[in-house]
Amino acid sequence: MDEGDTMNGNDTHTLSVFVANKPGVLARIAQVFARRGFNIDSLVVSSTMEGNFSRMTITAKGEASGLQQVIEALRKLIDVVHCVDHTGEDVVVREMALVKAKVTPEERTEALQIADHFAAKTVDLTESSMILMVTGNTDKLDAMIKLMGKFKLIELVRTGKVVMARGDEET
Repeated sequence: MDEGDTMNGNDTHTLSVFVANKPGVLARIAQVFARRGFNIDSLVVSSTMEGNFSRMTITAKGEASGLQQVIEALRKLIDVVHCVDHTGEDVVVREMALVKAKVTPEERTEALQIADHFAAKTVDLTESSMILMVTGNTDKLDAMIKLMGKFKLIELVRTGKVVMARGDEET
């Protein structure tokens, strides 16, 4: 898992939930978290190759014992095929951020050097602003955003985490 995934004694858990691709499934899953007092920190949902199913990647902070109750409740839902907590597993975890900053022509070189250091791509560039796209683990994105904070940040959008098991194993 990513370094820095523990805060205030609560672990950050990344769950992969394989579900039927039907209306209302997301609402029922969110309700399971809410009933047990968990806030969802990030949520990514996309269709799988099969099309009839979706994979949800859900990140939440909390005690492992409480989250185990959430996982057990999710597994009981009829539209949930399987639910796995990937905390501590050897998986690839990534997220993406778009960072829009106001930069003068004199500041542009420094901003581009920061982007280059973090392997960020410039996806928009005007006389007075730029949008950078950066992908990686949470710590990498946080570090780049912090350094870009020396410029006036206009807007920030983050995707949330996606996870995939390494090797031949399915997530």
